[in-house]
Amino acid sequence: MALGDSEPTAAVISPEDKVIVDALADYGVDLLGLVDPSEFPQLEKRSLSFPAVIACRLVSVLFPHQVFLRDTTQYTQWRGLFWSQQQSESKPACIFQPTSSRQVAIVLLMARLWNCPFAVKSGGHAAFSGASSIPDGLTIDLQRLNTIQLASDKKSVKVGPGNRWIDVYKHLGPKGLTAVGGRVSDIGVGGLTLGGGISFYSAQYGFACDNVNNYEVVIADGRILNVNPKSHPDLYWALRGGGNNFGIVTRFDLATYPAGDLWAGSRIYFADDNTRKSLLDAVVKFGNDWPSDPKAALICNFAYAQGMFVAAINLEYTLPVENPPIFDSFKAIPPMVDTLGIKSHSDVTLEFKESNPNGLRQNYWTVTVKLDIEMLTFVVDTYMAGVDPIKNVASIVPALTLQAITPDMITKMNKNGGNALGLETCGTPLLLVLVNVMWADKADDEAVLKAISGIINAVKTEAKSRNKLNGFIYMNYASQFQNVVESYGPANHKRLMQVAKRYDPSRVFQKLQPGYFKLTGAPDRNPPAGSPSARL
Repeated sequence: MALGDSEPTAAVISPEDKVIVDALADYGVDLLGLVDPSEFPQLEKRSLSFPAVIACRLVSVLFPHQVFLRDTTQYTQWRGLFWSQQQSESKPACIFQPTSSRQVAIVLLMARLWNCPFAVKSGGHAAFSGASSIPDGLTIDLQRLNTIQLASDKKSVKVGPGNRWIDVYKHLGPKGLTAVGGRVSDIGVGGLTLGGGISFYSAQYGFACDNVNNYEVVIADGRILNVNPKSHPDLYWALRGGGNNFGIVTRFDLATYPAGDLWAGSRIYFADDNTRKSLLDAVVKFGNDWPSDPKAALICNFAYAQGMFVAAINLEYTLPVENPPIFDSFKAIPPMVDTLGIKSHSDVTLEFKESNPNGLRQNYWTVTVKLDIEMLTFVVDTYMAGVDPIKNVASIVPALTLQAITPDMITKMNKNGGNALGLETCGTPLLLVLVNVMWADKADDEAVLKAISGIINAVKTEAKSRNKLNGFIYMNYASQFQNVVESYGPANHKRLMQVAKRYDPSRVFQKLQPGYFKLTGAPDRNPPAGSPSARL
C-alpha cells in the first residue's frame, strides 16, 4: 500500500488496495484512523520485515488483548506448545488469536493490504517448520475459535477449528454420539480435516473430510461464506482434501453418528522373523476381509527402540464387543503386552497420544502401494534395513506405520460429490505406508532425512517395477519434500487450480500464506544433500 505524507484522508492508494480498504470499512474498520502514515518511514528503517511490523501494529491497535508480540511471556509460552521442535523454531513477528470469523476476515484483509506473509494454526500438529507458523510474519492462531454446538436434532455439530479432537469426543460421547475425526487426542480439528482425515470410523463413513456438512470459510476478499453441496459446491469439493489453499475455515459443521464405547488397544510383539511373517499375513488377510465388518480398524506399526525392533498392532472395534472374529488372525499370535479393552473414544485417543510426545524433532514420509504379501514384506524389510545408519542418533525412534484403504472405503468417499483426493477403486486394497521418525538434535537432521527418504524412494521404485505403485500422497503423512496436491491426479489438480482462481484470483493463499502444501510443488524444494527425495 502506498500512503502519502499528507493528511490521512488524502492518502493515495491503488485501485486494488481501495477494494481492500472498502472491505475493511464494511467491517467497521477505519484504516486511516488507526495509525499516522508519517510513522511508516521510521518503522521501515527499523525493521527487516516492515509489512509484518505494520500489520502487527495495526492488529494490536484493533485487538489489543489478542496479540502476542515478541519478547513477551505469552509469545514464548505459545512457541513451546507445538508438537514438533521444528515448528517451535519459527519466530513470527506476532501471533493473533481471533474470537470470531469477522476478526479473521479483518486480519486477512490487513495482511493483504500490507503484503504481509501469514500462517494459520489450528492444532499445530504438523512435523515441519512453517506449516502453521511463519518466521517474521503474522501467525493467526485459531485456538479461541473453540465452539462446540450440537444441533437440536443431534445429527450434526458445529465445531470451531481451535478444538482438539478430544474436545469433540468428550462433548459428544456422553450424548451417545461421535464424529469422524482424528485418532490422537491433541490433533487439531482444522488441519486433519482439510487434509483428509483417517478415523476409527472411516470404513463405515469415509474420511473426516467426507463428513463435513458445511464449512464456514473466510476467502481472500474477506467474505465469510457457508460452503456446502448446495452453496458453492465447487469450493466444497476442493476443501475436502485441498488443504489451506482456498481460505481460512472458521467452523466445521460435522455429521454426527450414534456411538458408545469401543473395544480397542494394542498388542505388542518382538519383531522376530516368525512373528513378523505371521503379523504381515494377518494384515493382508484383514485388508481383504475388512469390507465384511467395517466396524473394525487396524494400524500395524514397527519401531526401533532401545536396541530392538518391536511390532505394535492397534486394533479398534466401534462397538463394545471383545475379540470380534475379524481379528482372529491376530488373536492367534501371542503378544508381549496386550492393552485391549472396552474404552471410551476419548480414552483411546489419549492412549494414542502416549506414543506422540511433544517437543522432539519429527519427520513424516509416505507412499501408497497395492496391498499384497510380497509388497508388504518388501516395505517392512526395506524399513528395517534402511534405519540402520541412524540407529545411534540421540533419542531416535524410527517407526513404520501401515494401514489399508479398501475399495469399499473409497466408495464411501463419493457422497455429496466426492472429495479432491483422487483415490479410485482398483479392485484390491491399497496400503498406506508412513515412515515417521522422532529424534532430539537438529544436528542429526540431514542424516535422518537422507535415511528416511531413501526408504520411501526404494519402496516407490520397487512398487513401480511391480506395477503396484499408487500415486496418491496423503497430505497428513507427507514430508515437506513431497508434492501432495499434484498427486491427486491431473484432472483433480486442474480442477483445484480452477477453484482457486475463482475464489482467490490474486493467489493470496499461494503467495502470502506459503506454508504447508500448496497447489503446485512441495513446500521445500531443496532436499538435503545426497537425498534421493527430489525424485519423489
